[in-house]
Amino acid sequence: MADFEPEGRHPRHILNEIKWRGLDMEKCEIDVLHRGAPKDKITIRASEISLGRSFFTYGETMIPYHRILRIRYDGRTVFVREQR
Repeated sequence: MADFEPEGRHPRHILNEIKWRGLDMEKCEIDVLHRGAPKDKITIRASEISLGRSFFTYGETMIPYHRILRIRYDGRTVFVREQR
């Protein structure tokens, strides 16, 4: 479903919308600020996370939503964090 248009603007709302619409979380990639990683970023699939209120969990790591840099669904960017 390449025509997914999220209604929310916050990364948590977008990820919840993908989940609750029953869209394929495997098609959703998330770029996360991760200092020390190449280019200070890691990319993970939404199917590998658990959503929480202020954080999402990846493995045993709790990551705050403000660290999300970009969300892509089916190859299309649906969220980009504005640079300050």
